[in-house]
Amino acid sequence: MTANSMQVMKACQAISQLGHEVHLFLPTHSHQNKNIELTNYYGLSTQFSIHRIPSHRNLHRYDFAFLATRKARLLKADVSYVWLLQAGIFSLLAHLPVVIELHGPPEGKFGPALFRLFQRIPGKKRLMPITHSLARQIQERFHMDIYHQLQTHVSPNGVDLDRYSDLPEPKVARELLGLPPMLTAGYTGHLYPGRGMNLLLELARCFINLNFLWVGGHPPDVSVWRERLAAEKIENITLTGFVQNSQLPLYQAAADILLMPYEKVITGSSGGNSITYASPMKMFEYMASKRAIISSDLPVIREVLNLSNSMLCPPEDIDAWSQALGCLLTDEEQRRALAEQAWQDIQKYTWLERARNALVGFPT
Repeated sequence: MTANSMQVMKACQAISQLGHEVHLFLPTHSHQNKNIELTNYYGLSTQFSIHRIPSHRNLHRYDFAFLATRKARLLKADVSYVWLLQAGIFSLLAHLPVVIELHGPPEGKFGPALFRLFQRIPGKKRLMPITHSLARQIQERFHMDIYHQLQTHVSPNGVDLDRYSDLPEPKVARELLGLPPMLTAGYTGHLYPGRGMNLLLELARCFINLNFLWVGGHPPDVSVWRERLAAEKIENITLTGFVQNSQLPLYQAAADILLMPYEKVITGSSGGNSITYASPMKMFEYMASKRAIISSDLPVIREVLNLSNSMLCPPEDIDAWSQALGCLLTDEEQRRALAEQAWQDIQKYTWLERARNALVGFPT
């Protein structure tokens, strides 16, 4: 599972929950395990149609984009909702209105040219960059007023609030999951470089009476960390490995404090450095968990988090992180206040609201 695939599934589910008929087209080499049970794997509660289309890697998704657009026309689609510029271009050429999500600046040999072509082709279109920072980068790079030339709506990622509406207290959640009973600091997500795992390791050394719960990670990454923790005799870090997304809220609820220690370079599931434009899904999940949050203080994170709903620390600064964590561990009232403010702030960051805004003014 990648953040990209999760985001696609959540976006499609939200559109379906608004009452629209959704057909998701995927290249055949995506989700190689076709027997996967999507409901639990992605934490879905609503079904929608999924069609797999043959795609050859050496054609760089152009074949997939063309065939998906043709199928959309055969289905008499009202809107083409896409993540690939190639699909957006073919859809406009087929006279389909287009909503395109943008999760990073157009990169590579052809990315900028494809974006300029998408911009020039006439037709009804909406661009959805995931952060204001990304929108500004596009404006500067392409010398365009993105809000004037395209119907642009900045659309951070979101969360399913229903999944977080009735979570148990941390002690109860730990009992249900068979986790150590002591106070717990949690991290959920992949263990890629840039996610701050080395800082979490140093924190575990500093707070030996605190359990650190690491949830997620690809099996090879988890194995590497298990071996390292054993070699260094670190006993207060619990690694779960991958868990079904349907179980993720309960694991997040098991923490008294949730940690998001991004470094100065963030490596995403598709590679590259997304430090200046990322919209981490875990940030919204943390806010919905009603737990205190400590996060790296990055400009793009500040688009959502602030000092009223979280504690923010310089990335990779172990002293600042140790101080913040120690402060929250001894101040339950502050933990509660930060968590409550985050819960209030998360109400506007739902997948449903995001989907509703994406389709405003489009034929449905």
